[in-house]
Parts: sequence; structure tokens; C-alpha cells
Amino acid sequence: MSADRIVSSVKTEEEAQYEAGLRPRTFNDYIGQDRVRENLTVSITAARNRNEALDHVLLYGPPGLGKTTLAYVVAQELGVPVRATAGPVLEKPGDLAALLSNLKEREVLFIDEIHRMSPVIEEILYPAMEDYELDIMIGQGPGARSVKVPVQRFTLIGATTRAGLLTSPLRARFGIVHRLDFYNDDDLREIVLRSARILKVPIDEPATREIAHRSRGTPRVANRLLRRVRDYAEVRADGTIDVEVAKSAMLMLEVDDNGFDESDRRLLMAIIEKFGGGPVGLNSLAAAISEEKEAIEDIYEPFLIQAGFLDRTPRGRVATPRAYDYFGLSAPERNSRLW
Repeated sequence: MSADRIVSSVKTEEEAQYEAGLRPRTFNDYIGQDRVRENLTVSITAARNRNEALDHVLLYGPPGLGKTTLAYVVAQELGVPVRATAGPVLEKPGDLAALLSNLKEREVLFIDEIHRMSPVIEEILYPAMEDYELDIMIGQGPGARSVKVPVQRFTLIGATTRAGLLTSPLRARFGIVHRLDFYNDDDLREIVLRSARILKVPIDEPATREIAHRSRGTPRVANRLLRRVRDYAEVRADGTIDVEVAKSAMLMLEVDDNGFDESDRRLLMAIIEKFGGGPVGLNSLAAAISEEKEAIEDIYEPFLIQAGFLDRTPRGRVATPRAYDYFGLSAPERNSRLW
């Protein structure tokens, strides 16, 4: 499964406690995403100066980039608590109505995987976001009537990896929309250093760069690799992480210089060998590597496209010349009209 991969950007249950301990609390501690951070700082300061609730915020981007962390930072900067839930958890209108009716003024409601909410739940959310009231049906049949119940002015922060799956009416109700991008190596190096200090792991500068470079532009992967390299250093070395220890640990974990593992190599090679380099449709590719379509779209593809090894065209997925070079192969000549 994709979540079992060492370089997977999907959070596992057992690492939730580690993430909570490493999570920055304020913008001063939050590393990277400078554009998003600067814009949110202005919006938060303005809202606090006016003594108003912050506009509703939508954060989207690949998993593991800090959307949940950013939601908690925003609440901390606003000086209010967070009520957290997830789209799939909200099964009945009453579930959402209970959450909304218990919110105090200017509090934050965080909904992760907001694209997975059911249409019924969305209908309850619309008037709450726009007019700060709930439309509740009382009774059944001809005698049923709608009652409007006011709720406090709150801030909804929604997070999603699939912004394209959000309905237009829901997306239009967010006043602040930001995409989180993959991190550069310098920001990841700072994240690795900060996490190492919190975990009390001795590590030198070249080793932090080595781990950062193989972290696929993703803080969650960087922190996971740091913990695994720490284990290796304690068992196979003297507990200190230097660059040789980091490289040896990565070799054992089968994570190469690009941050690829066996699953990445299998996907790219399937496109090259089984489908002549592409284009290949998502269904065919998923069947060829025995993986779920959603995992390919959400977990594999974003980084492979960002790194320049994969193209997504109207006709399907295509391995780039860089992917051929990676395997020591010659890329075929292509008619650009087929891409």
C-alpha cells in the first residue's frame, strides 16, 4: 500500500504523535511557503485589528506539505481554539450542525479532506459560511418546516489534496484560497535541523542536506526519513548522523538521490516498458502496477511531475526523456501532436 512507503506523503496513524510534537505553533516557527505565510499574516492582522472573524480559508496541494499544521498556526495567531474534523467523518447533517452550534465567536473549524463531504452536508454548510445560520428542517411530510438557527461568526479552514473535486458553490464561499507548493532543499534543510533539535538528534550540516535532498519536497517525508536515519545511527553507528551514516541509511531504505523508492521506479518503468513510454490512461497504469487510481493521482504523480520525470497529457501519462536517462535508456522520438 502507498501509505506503507518510507517516502509516502500520506500520514500514518503511528506517526501522528511525532507530527504533533514537531509541528510549529506560530508563523515565526513555520518554515517555507513564504508567499502563503505573508498573505495569511496580513489577513489575520487585519481581522484582529477589526475584531472580526477571519474570512474562510481553503488550503490545497499535495499531501504532507503542512495544510493541517498551517490551520493550527492560523488559529494560534488568531488566539482562538480549533475544532477539527474531516469530510468523511461528517455523515449526517446533525454531525455538522452540532459542531457549528457549539462554536464560539471567531473560533476556527478545520475540515480536512473537505472534498469528501457528502452533498447533504455541503447544503448545511452553505448558509453557515455565508449568513452564519443553520437551516434545520423540523418534522416530516406536509407539516415539515424550516427553522433558521443563528451561529456565531466563525472561520472555516478547509484542506484538500483534490481542489478540482470541490463543487463551485463551496469553493466560491472561501474568501482566502492558497495552494501549498513543494518545498525547496534549503527550507527542508531548516526543517530537518529544527526537528533534529526537538528530537535531540546530533546531526551535521552535510547530513541535513542529504536528508533534505531526498525528501521529495515534502516536510512529512523529511521528518520520517530523519527518524529512520536516527534509528540507523543508533544501531549501526555511534548515534551521531553524519553524511556517510545518512547515505548508508538511505541505501538500506532503498531511497535514491532523487528521493525515489521502488514504487516510483516500478511506475516509471511500467510506462516505459509496457506502454512504450506513453501516453497511457490512468486506469491502465493503475492495473499494470496494482495500485489505486487515487494513489497515483494524489501521491505518485505530483512529485514525479514536479521533478520532471512524468508528464500528464490529454491522452494520458508520458515518461519524459529525463525518466529514460534515469534508467540509462534512450528516449524515443515523439510526434509532439501525440502529447
